[in-house]
This record gives sequence, C-alpha cells and structure tokens, in this order.
Amino acid sequence: MDALSRGHGPPSFWKQADALLRKNICFQKRNLRTNIRLILFPFVLCILLVIIQTIVNNELEKPENRCGCTCIDTNGDGSCETVCGIQYSTPDQVATCPIPSPPKWPAFLQIPRPEYRAVRTDVIPFTDLPVESCKETHSCPATVLLTGSNRSYAENLAGRLFPSVSSLDFSDYLSSLANIVPGSDSETESLNYIEPAFSDSRPIYIVQSQCPFNFTITVPIQVETIRYQQEVKCVQGLPLWRANALAVNDELFKGYRGGNLKREINEIVAAYDLLDTDQSHFNVRVWYNGTYMNDSGNSPLALVRVPRSLNVASNAYLQSLQGAGIKMLFDFVKEMPKPATKLSLDFSSILGGLFFTWVVLQLFPVILISLVYEKQRNLRLMMKMHGLGDGPYWMISYGYFLFVSVVYMLVFVIFGSLIGLKFFTLNDYSIQFVFFFIYINLQIALGFLAATIFSNVKTASVIGYVCVFGSGLLGGFLFQFFVEDTTFSRGWVLVMEIFPGFSLYRGLYEFAQYAFNGSYMGISGMRWRDLNDADNGMKEVLVIMVVEWIVLLPFAYYLDQVASFGSGIRKHPLFFLKYFGKKASPSIQRVGLDMQDGKVFIDMEKPDVAHEREVVQKLLLNSTKDHAIICDNLKKMYPGKDGNPDKYAVQGLSLALPQGECFGMLGPNGAGKTTFINMLIGLTAPTSGAAFVQGFDIQQDMDKIYTSMGVCPQHDLLWETLTGREHLFFYGRLKNLKGAALTHAVEESLKSVNLFHGGVGDKLEGKYSGGMKRRLSVAISLIGDPKVVYMDEPSTGLDPASRNDLWNVVKRAKQDRAIILTTHSMEEAEVLCDRLGIFVDGNLQCIGNPKELKARYGGSYVFTMTTSSNQDEEVEELVRKLSPNAKKIYHISGTQKFELPKQAIRIADVFQAVENAKKKFSIHAWGLADTTLEDVFIEVARGARSSSNLS
Repeated sequence: MDALSRGHGPPSFWKQADALLRKNICFQKRNLRTNIRLILFPFVLCILLVIIQTIVNNELEKPENRCGCTCIDTNGDGSCETVCGIQYSTPDQVATCPIPSPPKWPAFLQIPRPEYRAVRTDVIPFTDLPVESCKETHSCPATVLLTGSNRSYAENLAGRLFPSVSSLDFSDYLSSLANIVPGSDSETESLNYIEPAFSDSRPIYIVQSQCPFNFTITVPIQVETIRYQQEVKCVQGLPLWRANALAVNDELFKGYRGGNLKREINEIVAAYDLLDTDQSHFNVRVWYNGTYMNDSGNSPLALVRVPRSLNVASNAYLQSLQGAGIKMLFDFVKEMPKPATKLSLDFSSILGGLFFTWVVLQLFPVILISLVYEKQRNLRLMMKMHGLGDGPYWMISYGYFLFVSVVYMLVFVIFGSLIGLKFFTLNDYSIQFVFFFIYINLQIALGFLAATIFSNVKTASVIGYVCVFGSGLLGGFLFQFFVEDTTFSRGWVLVMEIFPGFSLYRGLYEFAQYAFNGSYMGISGMRWRDLNDADNGMKEVLVIMVVEWIVLLPFAYYLDQVASFGSGIRKHPLFFLKYFGKKASPSIQRVGLDMQDGKVFIDMEKPDVAHEREVVQKLLLNSTKDHAIICDNLKKMYPGKDGNPDKYAVQGLSLALPQGECFGMLGPNGAGKTTFINMLIGLTAPTSGAAFVQGFDIQQDMDKIYTSMGVCPQHDLLWETLTGREHLFFYGRLKNLKGAALTHAVEESLKSVNLFHGGVGDKLEGKYSGGMKRRLSVAISLIGDPKVVYMDEPSTGLDPASRNDLWNVVKRAKQDRAIILTTHSMEEAEVLCDRLGIFVDGNLQCIGNPKELKARYGGSYVFTMTTSSNQDEEVEELVRKLSPNAKKIYHISGTQKFELPKQAIRIADVFQAVENAKKKFSIHAWGLADTTLEDVFIEVARGARSSSNLS
C-alpha cells in the first residue's frame, strides 16, 4: 500500500464527525421511502381529524340544531315574517342564537355549600368556629375572615358587613337583591347568559348577621320571558378576626378542597386584609374561594362573584363613616352581546391530547430502533474499532435525530395549521415551538437511555410501540382524570408528570383546552401570559422536561459506557475520574502470575509455547514497544450454568507479535480463536491476564488502540443500504484519509479485492454475495494503513480465483503491519503466515513457522498402496520389512496407508522394495508423501484431546 493510501495520524474529532455525517446522509437517502412513510403519519392523522370535523359540522348544521325560528303575521294580512330567537328555540338550539341584549343578573356572593362550610376540627382548632354538628342540620354559618393592622376598626367594620333585612319584595328581583347581600353556592360557567343560581335548582341565599329559625321561602321571579319559582334561604354571615395574613393563608389552605391532605373540607366565603385602613383611607385586599372555578380555568368567577365581596366591604366602610342609610347599590352584571353562531366542535382540540401524543411519541421507537440496530449488528462497535470516538458518534447521532425530529414537528404543525386545525392556529406558535423543541430533545435523550438496555431490535421495537400507545391511553384515560379532579393533590400531579409521556400529554392537553375554549368563545388560545394562570400546568411541564433532559442525557452516556449490554467492553463505573487525574504515557507492565489451580503453566507446556511465554516476560520487563501485540497469560472464562462447570474459552495465552509478521491461528471449531480476537478488538472483556497493542492496555486504552486497528470480523458487519464504495469512503475518512488520497485508497482497495470492475463497488451491500461481502470486509480492514489487523477467517466463501487475489493482498499488506489471521485452510496458513499457533480447547498447543511445525510434529512419511483386497497381507509384510515400527492409519477395499518413521528408512529403499514387490503381486497404485500441515494439525489436536481426557 503506497503513501497515498495511508492516513496521517488519528483523525480529529471533527473529521470523525464529518465521516459519520456523510455516512448517515447516504444511509438516509437509501431509506427515503421509510422517512416519507414516517412523515406521512401525522399527515394522515390530521386529514382524518379534518374529515371527522367536516362530518360532525355537517350534522350540527342541520335545521334542528340551528337557532329556532317561527313565522309571525305582523301586518294581519295573512302573510308572515320569519323571526328567529331564543324564545322560539329548543334547548339544543339556544347555543347558536344571537343575544343582542343579554339579560341582567344580580351580583352574588359565592357561598360554600352547607356540607363544606368551615367548622372547628383537629386541623383547624379555632374556638370561634362553629362545632361540626351544624353540618348535620345544614345550619353552619358562612364564615368570613378579617385581619389588618387596626383590630378594633376591623371589628367595627365586621359588624356592618351583613346587615339584617326586615322585609323582601321580589316583584323587582334586581332592585331587591341589590339592597341586600345575596349569595349562591352554584358553580359559575364560562358564559353567563343564564345565571346558574336560577338554572340549577339551587337556592339563593340572603346573608345576614342573624337569621330567623329555619328561614326558607319560595318566591316567583320573572327573568325575561321565563318565570321561576325560586327558593330563598337565609344564611348567617360570621366574620372572624385572625392575627395576621399568614394565619388567614394557613386556614384557607387547610380548608381548601385541593389543599387539605386529610380531606376535611372547611371552606371560607371570603377573607379581608384591611391593611392600614382607618377613617381617613380605605385599603383592602380580598381573598376569594377558587374552588368553584370550572374545569377550564377561565370561569368568570373573578368578574361575577368577587365584585360582590368588594361591594360588601365598601358598604361597610361607608356606613362606618356616614351611617347605616348610605350604601353603594350594585344593580346587576351581564354578559357581552353575542351574535348568531354556528354550532361546531373542534375535534383537534377535543382529541388532541391523545392523538397528538401518539404523533409526537411516534419518533421514540424510530430513534430507539436505529440505535439498537447498530448495536445488535455490532455496527457501532465496528465503527469504533476503526477509530470512531464516542464523542463524534453521540454528537452526530444526536444532531441527526434532532434534525429529523425538528423537521417532523415543523411539517406536522405547518400542515395542521394549513388545514385549519384550531389546536395549532389559536395557540401562540412560539409557545408551541418551545414546548415541542424541549420535548423532542428529552425524547432523544430517552432513546439513548433505552438503547443501553436493549440489544435486540425486535424487542426494542415492541417495547417502543407499547410505550407510544400505552402513554397515550394512560394519559387520556387515567392522567387526565387526575388533572381535571380539583380535589386531587397538585403535588401528585407534578410527580406523575415526571414520567415523560405524561408531561407530553399535559402540555398537549393545555394546548387543547385553550384552543377549545378559544374556538368556542371566539377568542385567542394560549399566550405567554397564560402560563401564569393557576390552573395552567404548561410552565411546570416545561421546567420538568428541561431538568429531565439535563439529567437523563449525561446519565444515558454514563450507562452507555458502563453497561453496554453487548456493544463492547464495559468501562469501570468510575471511569470518568481519570479525566481529572494526570495523564500518563503508555507503558507495558507485568500483571498477575501464570498460575491456575496452584500450578505454573510453564511446567505443563510444550517447549515452543513455554519459550513464547519467556519472550513475553522479557518484553514486559524491558517495556519495549517494538512488538505490535503482547499478550500475557490472557484468559477468558464463561461461568457455568444449570450445574455445568465453568468453561475456559482461552486459557493462559501468552503471545508476542512483532511488526511485519502475519500470525496464523489454527484450531478446531470452538477452540477459542474468535474469543481471543474478540478480546483484542474490545468486543469481549478478558477474565484475567493482560494484553497490549501498540503499547496500550486493551482494558484501559481501547479508545487509543482503535485509531490504529483494522478488523475483518468472522461475520460481515456492513450496512445493507450502502454500497461497497461508500463503506470504504466512510472507513477511509475515519483513518484520516481525505481528498485525492482517500479517492485513490478506495479505488485501489476495490481493485485489490476484485470489486472494482463491472460496477460491483457501486452496488448496495444487500445485493452482494457472501464472497463479495468477505472481500469488502477485508478491504475495510486494510484501508488507511492500520498498524494492527485482525482477520477472522477472511477467505470463507471465496472461490479459488478470489481467494488467490485475497492472498496477494494480504501478502502485500503484512510488510509493515502485524496481522493475526484465523483460518481452517492449511494451504492459506502456509502461504500467508510467518508463524502458526494451533489452539485446542482454549490452549496454545504449539507455535512456530510451518516448516518447523512439520519437522517437529511430522517425523514420518505416509506410504500408500492399492492392490487387490486378497493381497492385503503381502502389502503389510512389505511395509514391516521396510520398518518394524510402521503404523497403519487407513485401510479400505485394498487401499492401505502407513506412517513410516523418517529416521528408520531411506526413500531409495522404499522404491527398491516396491519394484521387487511388483514381481510377486499386482500393484495398482502406490505413493510416498511427506507430512502435510494438515497432518500436523490433526496430530496436535488428537494429542491434546488425548491428554485432556487422561487428565
């Protein structure tokens, strides 16, 4: 490989990021259809909502749902004129009628219902409160609290708050109720065209300082064209002094329905802080009971109920100065005029919380599956082994998911707005942007966190979509119930919103509520000022999501490093502390002893293996860096399961590999070859021992080792939707190649593995044959001039011509780098490898170059002779004469094979013996062959297993 094909040192952070970004762009171009289907999901959902909206609106626009009309003969000539209005409408038609002059209503004081009025309890033990038994007779007074800097003056005003009335005349109910203090325990509505006090069969209260016993009357009241029989009751107003505003706040909170943890409801009518009020000036602050606001949080309570509280205090102050005959009359309140409207329901707001939760959460399994896919197929580890750091990987992956999510949400909001969904058009777009942007960042962090747990795409996919639909359903049918229940603790709602699915649902629910009310009342939806509303949970949700994102993203990175679950060696739980310590230069040190079960390995090993161990010990003591790989007593043990003993895949391997050498690992299946390579490349952590690559420890410095390493794994780790050329460009960039050098290296790599001609290099990897994939994996392992290369059975599945081309590539490549190669082809091992090691049951049985091994373990010739089957004895007698120590190793249908010790015979004697034998019997064929490497392999493996069985 020439200089143009070599990188110049490890790539920088930004070059790694650039390589990954280019690869992701190519990958997404090939997945265009999948991305289009993803974006079409919100399109389909929005269109579905529009179709439902259109069908429902058409039904609502039918005549039976419009404002009622009748034909009136206005001129007496028999002709009639159509007149429409509330008076001609059914209850179902009233909502669409115009109301040019809304009816007038008296201003009421909000009175707690009898069962909720304040009494003396363990939680609120004030002795001036009535006893709890009054709730049984519904005779509890309506309590008002007072405080201020001047107690005597406050108590003077307290006696004037609720004057007694001697007689009532309801012929003009507005004038009559303006002269007293009326009250109602009805809940107000969003619109006040019909006062709830007259429409829900609840009584009207007259608040007085003293009430006649069981005062209850029924009076006729004429409202517009409707005549009511209204029940009127008297309720005692009980003003009580409290020392300060803090005491008032405490009592109000303990009695409030949503604030009392023991569920003992003690509601107060109102509370007044008179501050510095005296005879020269009037300064008051009023507390009102917010329990009776409706679910939307937009109740006109502050406009309809609170003014009467202020009127009561103002009249008391005037009368303290001018006498009992002076008062300000509060005549009436009324709604704004209303034009005729169409009856419609905004389904995007009604169903928005559930449907749009599904739309946004749809991105979560997409992110999760993408991350787990790379981990399951070891693609991330493959990238890491070729120099991609965690920093660039996280930055580009996070940025890519963020870009996709932002585009997805922008398209969703823009399309929803274009087709007129009120959910989007009424709410402030800046609030929507902030909310969605914060949540998609949180969702990406959750995807990275969940990816550390899963190692299988199918499992991750199922769990991801269960979370999508489960979060929506739980939000719509459980969480929303708690949000709307005013008696449920707001603190527990906040706790539930810590679950990201519920925080998303709460935010969408708030958008939906504001859009629905805005559409119904003809006003705008949510604005920034609305985030301060007491019942608006958007502010809390935004804070929760930001805090979760800040916490979860670093935690996900931490888990990715220490709990990889199949994506490489896990780091120590305190790995981050090394960034605060002093950086040391790489050094090789001896760790551990060569002991197992109390015995030293060297006593049990063959001389060549023992010599290799001695070489390793010397190298460790001298701290030399001339050798590319040094393994010291490396072991890998898998714990036994179901009563089975522990399994040692690699047992005390010591190996020193210099630069420029190709070391071949031979062994039967399951011997531990792949496990050994997996430990060196960071896929599996060793149980004990140590290994150093380029002077760096594989258990501490894999990130540094990756920058100068190439790997051709046993199973091809490739992207199906990338071409061979794109693979090489990506990995070439990771090896710091760029410009002309990168292009040249890719072209040469494709040519060297016979993937250049015929446009093969530009075909998708998914269309490659098994042999083509192997050749591409070899090319990837060698691009960029890595100093150490691991090839695990690189020629598997190759035809003879391609295998020969591959051998030539490896021969050229090994000139200036160290290569570890595993193979089952003895021919390949002899052609490529400078030294060989034979593995059996995790042990290195012998080591040396091919000639040495054949000389050491192949001390015999193989003599083969084929005759008629009735002449077998003659053949055996011939062999015995040549060598009494000959060993028969094969016999079938007249063909026999014998091993002849080399030191006991001469080749000339064998030829002479065969010529003499031809005169005595017929010889069909014969041969004399030297020991092959395959014979050596079989001999060593057989001997090792025999020793293992004996032990």
